[in-house]
Amino acid sequence: MQKRIFTLILVVIIGIFAGVSIVKKQAREPLLRELLKGQNIILQAQRKLEKQIMSGENMADAPAPQNSDVSRRLQDIEGRLAILESSWNGLQEGLKQAAANAGNARQAPPPEDLSKIYDIAVAHSQIKGNKNAPVTIVEFVDFQCPFCARFHQPILEVLAAYPKEVNYVLKNFPLSFHEQAKPAAKAALAAGEQGKYWEMADSLLENGRALSEEKFKELAGNLGLNVEKFMNDYKEKDAQWEQLIQTDMSLAQQVNVRGTPTFYINGRKTNARDLNSFKAEIDKILSQQK
Repeated sequence: MQKRIFTLILVVIIGIFAGVSIVKKQAREPLLRELLKGQNIILQAQRKLEKQIMSGENMADAPAPQNSDVSRRLQDIEGRLAILESSWNGLQEGLKQAAANAGNARQAPPPEDLSKIYDIAVAHSQIKGNKNAPVTIVEFVDFQCPFCARFHQPILEVLAAYPKEVNYVLKNFPLSFHEQAKPAAKAALAAGEQGKYWEMADSLLENGRALSEEKFKELAGNLGLNVEKFMNDYKEKDAQWEQLIQTDMSLAQQVNVRGTPTFYINGRKTNARDLNSFKAEIDKILSQQK
């Protein structure tokens, strides 16, 4: 009997904590508000039952109660267990139904309008390639993002294939869960003080899984930078770099950036991710300009 009581209490406690997250998220729904009340009732009943059990255990040294008292006590506990089991089953079913209703209520985000053209000013960003090129590719990048690293090579291939027709601009969009993304963006900007922004950007993407301040320092040395000056620029101009990055991130919100990498060709968002896909769009633009 005692084993059953403790087992049920354990199951109820686990179930309650598992259900709390769902209930809190959907607390505005009338059904779940009732479930939340029910959950509190169950918790209160469980606490009372626990006290009863504990008080029963502490009575080991007390005079033995009459058989009739023991019988009534056991019947009372059995009754409470039955109520607890019934409430628990009801809570489970209610949570399942609420979760199903919430899933049905969710709406998919509207499809992207890939025909929309955004005004993306170069501003403080550096340009790689012919500054007067008729086609500009802008990328919002996170230097710690593996997908940014993966799709960086096709961009370099595009620039090699269109040395006069295409240029390339990087904007920073460090994701919050990539701890080294923003420091890496600052390292690239610091390297730019010695004319090595693009070289550092390439190196950071190649080493995206091992970024750290020591790695920035190592890469600066590999690129032939004055490492002491690089580290001074990296640290002492932190507020300046922070402001530039925040400017990029504000722009990202305006042009509907949802993740990294996000590419734009002449202000229009594109799903191109390989050389042939980029070429198809670039050639179309160039043919229209003739």
